[in-house]
Amino acid sequence: MDLNQNNVDDQSELRARGNWNEVKGKAKQQWGNLTDDDLNYSEGKQDEWFGQLQQKTGHTVAEIKDWFHRNF
Repeated sequence: MDLNQNNVDDQSELRARGNWNEVKGKAKQQWGNLTDDDLNYSEGKQDEWFGQLQQKTGHTVAEIKDWFHRNF
């Protein structure tokens, strides 16, 4: 079923959102100064988002991407 008509099965979407919420929690534990606002990702603004995370965490974009790949 696709109640919100975004071409993604509702069960798959709920699992993905649950996984993202779990990863956001881990990221906030890893880097204690991150907020929910810092972890709001907007489609098409990936480079800007990673740049903001780089500024907040002091890590390189490559290190941040690697962390997300390992934890997602």
